[in-house]
Amino acid sequence: MAVVVSSKIPEELRKKARTHNLKISKIVRKAIEDEVRRIEEESLSKNLDRIGRVLRKNVSSNDIVKAVRSSRDEK
Repeated sequence: MAVVVSSKIPEELRKKARTHNLKISKIVRKAIEDEVRRIEEESLSKNLDRIGRVLRKNVSSNDIVKAVRSSRDEK
């Protein structure tokens, strides 16, 4: 389901957009999608950093090696 979002822009900008046959709704939609994606990726990156710090404190290199070897043996 779609919703309507409105925004005010300067009249001169609207005229220029029309002159270049720009689809303002398409541009706004893409800009919002890109910004949401950027924020979500930033959040994921921060969470992965936190998880990595916790794992480095609680899981030894030997444990990781054993887990990798074990998963290889299962194949």
